[in-house]
Amino acid sequence: MIELDDLSRFLSIPASRRDFLKLSGGGLLSLALAPGMNAIHRTGLQAERDDVPTQGRVTDNNTGLFERPSVLSKKLKTYYKDLILPISAITVGDDEDSYNRVWYQVNNEGYVPSGKVQPVEVKLNDPDFTIPAEGRLAKVTVPFTDSVEDASKLSSVIYRLYYGTTYWVVKALLDDAREPWYMLKDDYFKQFYYVNARHLHLLSTDEISPISPNVPRDQKRIEVRLGDQVAIAYEKDQPVFVSRVATGAEWKHGVFYTPLGRHAIHHKRPSRHMTSGSPENPVGYDLPGVPWVSYINDKGISFHGTYWHNDFGHPRSHGCINLPISSAQWIFRWTLPVVSFGQDLVWTEPGTRVDIL
Repeated sequence: MIELDDLSRFLSIPASRRDFLKLSGGGLLSLALAPGMNAIHRTGLQAERDDVPTQGRVTDNNTGLFERPSVLSKKLKTYYKDLILPISAITVGDDEDSYNRVWYQVNNEGYVPSGKVQPVEVKLNDPDFTIPAEGRLAKVTVPFTDSVEDASKLSSVIYRLYYGTTYWVVKALLDDAREPWYMLKDDYFKQFYYVNARHLHLLSTDEISPISPNVPRDQKRIEVRLGDQVAIAYEKDQPVFVSRVATGAEWKHGVFYTPLGRHAIHHKRPSRHMTSGSPENPVGYDLPGVPWVSYINDKGISFHGTYWHNDFGHPRSHGCINLPISSAQWIFRWTLPVVSFGQDLVWTEPGTRVDIL
């Protein structure tokens, strides 16, 4: 059993690799706190046993493969964005001062920093042609898939859609070769594009249903501890969930700190295209399918899943609270207001309290 005070200390990384592994119970805590995995939730803050990833997608160009889990070791080769790597093991790096000491061993050849590799799977799905009028929420279950302008002929790619991202499917169809496609509606540009239906999983009611719905609103709250870069959810003042986060930072083009103080979640979107001109991304990003978005103010600051990096535990956002996708989904389902199955937007005040410290 990990006490909350100890957890905050562990999140700051203990003094040595040996202590880190020892205190984590043979590595379980280190895996639970690894970027891209759920942190700890429910059952008295015991570690959730997520599967160790076997594949990863490189999220950043010029990602190095090193001889040892250290940037000071020999660089063996360079990987580029969207290359899929086989992950043979997870280990803790040598740099005791690093906020993220988790490294992935690649094919028993060398090590890459986990912050630049998104854990992914390849899962193909049976297409469903019974799409209701309001559409169905779906998530990508392959490392990436390309959306196109027209499913009936070879056409240019509009967006590359990444593992874990979510979209609204409004239609299913077969092309001339009898291949299945889903038509997706872009929630920001109000346009449509097409993607291989086997690459998307239509979410069920159980995957979206509320968590702890009988706990009253005033007995649920979230703390975001900027110093520790963690989010902790409480029920009746008992912690039930914790995850590493990446909050707002200072960049060359401006300062985008996550706002301190008391807030409340007041609207949610299970999928959001965050792009230049939208409040969430005022400096030129173009990120379709950002999953599980829970807003805490009317300026676009929100909890949301993150697929463009896997580097949690250090400020690096433009004000939002970046989370591993599975953690963002948990918060989305646990907090108020409730988003019912089939809804693409809910706006109700006040929702779950959020304290940013």
